[in-house]
Parts: sequence; structure tokens; C-alpha cells
Amino acid sequence: MEIVGQLTGGVVHDFNNILTVISGTIDILAEAVADRPDLVAITTLISEAAARGASLTSNLLAFSCGQPSRVSDVDVAALLADAARLLRPTLGEQIAISSKPVVGVQLVLADPSRLMAAILNLAILARDAMPCGGNLGFEAGRADLEISAEDFVLIAVSASGHDGIAEYPEPVFADLGVVEDIVRQSGGHLEVRSDAGRGTSVNIYLPRATAAAQSPDEADSERGDEAVLIVEDDALLREYVAGQIQSLGYRVLAAGNAREAMTWIDDGESIDLLFTDVMIPGPVSGRQLAIAAVDRRPLLKVLYTSGYADSVLVQQGRLEAGVLLLAKPYRKIELARMIRAALAA
Repeated sequence: MEIVGQLTGGVVHDFNNILTVISGTIDILAEAVADRPDLVAITTLISEAAARGASLTSNLLAFSCGQPSRVSDVDVAALLADAARLLRPTLGEQIAISSKPVVGVQLVLADPSRLMAAILNLAILARDAMPCGGNLGFEAGRADLEISAEDFVLIAVSASGHDGIAEYPEPVFADLGVVEDIVRQSGGHLEVRSDAGRGTSVNIYLPRATAAAQSPDEADSERGDEAVLIVEDDALLREYVAGQIQSLGYRVLAAGNAREAMTWIDDGESIDLLFTDVMIPGPVSGRQLAIAAVDRRPLLKVLYTSGYADSVLVQQGRLEAGVLLLAKPYRKIELARMIRAALAA
């Protein structure tokens, strides 16, 4: 499992590079066809597909590294759809999976990887409690609770075994410790309900989030004229990022590895920011490169990027805690804001 996890992490890291290019170029295309509603619909569809791919890679990274990704607005309907796709080949034909349509866009503020882990954990517990097969149901919707002034979203995972074994909570969801921890950390709570003949349901209540639409045009307010040195071994991504940063007014230098980057550093070229991937090929990592570059240029600012979560990189000793990290995949607006934040640090 450890080897599989490592292989998965490597593949997903590369896929995040591809998703960064896809997501960013779709933003550019959307701006160009803003006056063509038929083409805008197509760019929106591609953008949503890229976002779904990013969500899946986040879940795979959580599996490969055993670490969660960052807290964000999570589309519950999309999350449950992804969970059902992952579970169908895993649970077997004896378990039927059903999902009620989610009315409207229900968003919760949570760690998407950990929330997915909670859903999958409940599904596996339900399967183990139904050796003769049964039904696994997903349901979600808005839930207004008296316990708080906030609006909550309900995510229900229900199990009903063909042999009646899932009529009571004890044998179905025997150990909810991990799920309870995940839900509690997200500011929510859960309850277990059982109805004779209808099975058992675990109801997860999470605070509702409000999505704020982000326009690529917002990046125009995050411009600058400083010099940025990009260090990225993926040529496709390096070319895309260079173009995006140049479009924000910056002067751009580019390198594919630490050796090329140090050539720019030692040449005396004016450089204000080092923007480097944490994991670059060769004996010198992105972190080691940054240390050496700042040693030569004490005023140099540093911004890291990676397809891995910062908690994973810190745990592996690849990065120190508290540094600025732009997680892949990212959009132009996120890139623009992080560059300004790094230069102002």
C-alpha cells in the first residue's frame, strides 16, 4: 500500500501541473469569448470539469500521503457524486448505491479531502455491516438547526441491509470516532438515527458556506513591475506560468532546474522574487535552492508552489512551516494575489 501510495502521489503531482495549465488557459479563453454566449457555456463546462479533476486529485493525494488538503468551499452535490463513482466498483454488486438530487447549490466550508474520507469511511462501515447486501443512500440539503444562528447543510449516509442487520446503529456504524473528529474540526456535528425496517442513517451537519464568484479580471488589480524568476521543470507549465506573470506586468526569467536558476542568481540580473516548485529534478530541491539564493541575495523574496499540501511537505521535511506556498492547480487570480503577498512579505 505504501508503494501504491507513492506512485499515486507522483502521478497526481504531474496531473496537477496539467490541470493548472488547463484551468488557467480556460480563464484566458473565457475572457476572449465573453460576447459569445454559446462559447461561454463551453468554457464554463471545461472549467467545471477541470475543477472536478482538481477535487479528485486532492482526494488521491490525501490517500497517498495520509494528509488532508486545505479548507475551502465544498460543493456537496459534486462531492457525493465523486464518492458514488469511487464506491461503486469497490463495494460490489450486492450493495446498491442511491443518491437523491441536491436542490440548489449547497456549499459547506470544510477540508474536501477529509470530508470525502468521512463519507467513504461511513460507506465501508455500512458495507461491512451488510454481508448479505443492501442499500447505501446519499442525501444532502439545507438544514436550519436551533443549535446555532448559522444555516447548516445536511449530508446523510444511510444503510439498510436485506437481512435487517442495518436496522440498529450499533452493528452498522460501530466506530464513528474518525468521522466525528473530521466533522467536529469543520465546526459541525453528527447524529445517528435508526428506524425499524428502514435501516440506519448518519446525519452530518456542517456550516453552510457562501460561494463568492471570482472573475479573472480581478487579477488586473494585483499587478506589478518587479522581476520574477520562475523555476519549474515541466516545460508546458513553465511556459504557461511565464505568460501569465508577464501579462500582469512583471519581468520574467525562467529556469528548468536549480542549476539554471543559480546561473540567473549569480549573473547579477535584477530579481525580486523567486517562484519555485518545491520538488524539482536534480540533487538540489526547491527549498535548498531558495536557501542558497537568499544567502546570495538577502533581499530576495520567495514563493513556493507544489501539487502537494503544505502539511505533507512539512512532515516530509521538504519545506519549513510558515512559508508562502501556492498549491497546484491554481488560477490566474490566485497566482496574482500570492505574488503580491510574497513581494510584500
